[in-house]
Amino acid sequence: MKYIETQTLPSIGHAEVRIIAHTPEAARAVAEALRRCFAGTEQRSYPALDGNTRLHLTVDTAAPAGPARSWLAASTTTAGTGAHSDEI
Repeated sequence: MKYIETQTLPSIGHAEVRIIAHTPEAARAVAEALRRCFAGTEQRSYPALDGNTRLHLTVDTAAPAGPARSWLAASTTTAGTGAHSDEI
């Protein structure tokens, strides 16, 4: 069954990140990598489908550090990008 999750948008300059992984360790590793690039809130972990882990955190995109700063400065939007088929 598909459902649409409704929630308020993060404040200007922030982004909500959702990580889904087979193990909590994998999800935490991705969250840690994001924290090296962006300031972030404490992560929130939830069970996902099939026993996987879903982790949420909010990152501050207004003041990226290190690798994110150079990547954001050089990045451009490409045609054909958008939501995954299971996202709305």
